[in-house]
Amino acid sequence: MGELAERTGITKRTIDYYTTLGLLKAERSASNYRYYSFEAIDRLRVIEEQKSNGMSLEEIKHELEKNSVEEIDIQEIRLHMKYLEKEVSHLLEQINNKEQNTQHTIKEKISSESVALMQSLLLLIT
Repeated sequence: MGELAERTGITKRTIDYYTTLGLLKAERSASNYRYYSFEAIDRLRVIEEQKSNGMSLEEIKHELEKNSVEEIDIQEIRLHMKYLEKEVSHLLEQINNKEQNTQHTIKEKISSESVALMQSLLLLIT
């Protein structure tokens, strides 16, 4: 905590208060010392900036939590889309390599999510 206070110019007491409110997250060592990630520096800057713009700590906490949830959702969506794209590419490759009579069987194996992705991609392309 001391190093974080030194790097940011924010008092240990304020950092402790922000941690108690849930604005900052700290890991505890076996000897009960608090360790903050490098992201805590940026987070403190955001907190202080929003405070200077007149936001309450509760409002700041709400904004930070909202942004955190949105980032997680976007990452999950990106990972899921990559999986679906691989599935579609793999199936299209199989379809191109198979005879006409086996193409129908392959098409039946395509998940509804893959079909939805293909339809979305077609809408974006056209």
